[in-house]
Amino acid sequence: MDAISDLRFFVTLAKHAALSRAAQEFGVTPPTVSKRLAGLEQRLGVRLMNRTTRRISLTLEGEAYLAQGERLLEEIDALEQTVAGGRAAPRGLLRVHATLGFGRRHIAPAVSRFLQRYPDIDVQLHLSHTPANLVDSGFDAIIRFGDAPDSRLTARTLAINRRLLCASPAYLARAGEPAAPADLQAHQCIVIRESDETYGAWHLSRHNRVQTVKVAGRASSNDGEAAVEWALDGLGILMRSEWDIARYLNSGRLRQVLPEWSLPSANVVAVYPRRQHVSARTRAFLDFLMDWFADQRKPTSDSHSRW
Repeated sequence: MDAISDLRFFVTLAKHAALSRAAQEFGVTPPTVSKRLAGLEQRLGVRLMNRTTRRISLTLEGEAYLAQGERLLEEIDALEQTVAGGRAAPRGLLRVHATLGFGRRHIAPAVSRFLQRYPDIDVQLHLSHTPANLVDSGFDAIIRFGDAPDSRLTARTLAINRRLLCASPAYLARAGEPAAPADLQAHQCIVIRESDETYGAWHLSRHNRVQTVKVAGRASSNDGEAAVEWALDGLGILMRSEWDIARYLNSGRLRQVLPEWSLPSANVVAVYPRRQHVSARTRAFLDFLMDWFADQRKPTSDSHSRW
């Protein structure tokens, strides 16, 4: 039991780049964490981590202990689930990363309901504009748009999500409505720089025919919420995910442009490490999100989805 406890302690510690952050998670002081690490190293007879005043890093022995330890803990959790016939409640700490706007609007409320259903699971939700490297960051799952960025990762689609072109009725009344993709070049387009995609290049398809249009406008940003506000103010045509603008399309504050043309999808996916065993708490969370998003897409009393 002490060995398992030490493994869980070390795996958690290794996911942080500083003793102070690990201590904060454990709810103890940094010296307490340092003392327990020293005791573990003394028991094993090897140095597992190099320490400086600000950072910690794994030694070769520490890397081996972490890799094998994570697999052993996953197998223990899987074994307990198997022996219990699936009746054992998932438990433990779940670390989740999501983009700022989408995470705040959709993942945070989902986590609240999830915690009510699973009282033995703790969740750390990290929201950021900066993409996370799941392999190095220690997150159990990253909620993002599109495919898995790394062959070492698995992506599970949680919800179908389209990209749409839209503009305010006031802008369309003033500038006219484009009839074909090429017409976009004569319009003010609000461009978002938030990925490695070619800046300002919009790819539209119809009947297996793809047109790439280079668009431009006076307003551009790396923040999607700012861009939506500009579209609402009538500054131009915007390409944005359905989740972000559906409520404005439903209310009439925005209108879809070129609705017969399709744009590259931006499905909501959960990315997690490609492992033999995924923890019960991670599986429970992903299953819960699948149901959550399906419920969000159901029409409400006014025939509009919650998106």
